[in-house]
Amino acid sequence: MTTLELNAELFRELSIIAGDENLMRKMLKYAKKLTAKKQSMDETEYLMSSPAMADIIRQGQEDIKNGNGQIIELDELWK
Repeated sequence: MTTLELNAELFRELSIIAGDENLMRKMLKYAKKLTAKKQSMDETEYLMSSPAMADIIRQGQEDIKNGNGQIIELDELWK
């Protein structure tokens, strides 16, 4: 299916439930979840596209896993 066809199908389906406020709220809630997931995946892909940044992230994850993290109060970040 092309993007145009997918768009047309989506709008056809939405037109069926458009009169039901409850269904439209559910659809909107799900669409927002999908959008957030897509944005998160895009950010992760961007960060991991840099080998240096990917290494820093992996090392940080390993440090946390091994209990080598350091707790820093939020107020301390800007001092």
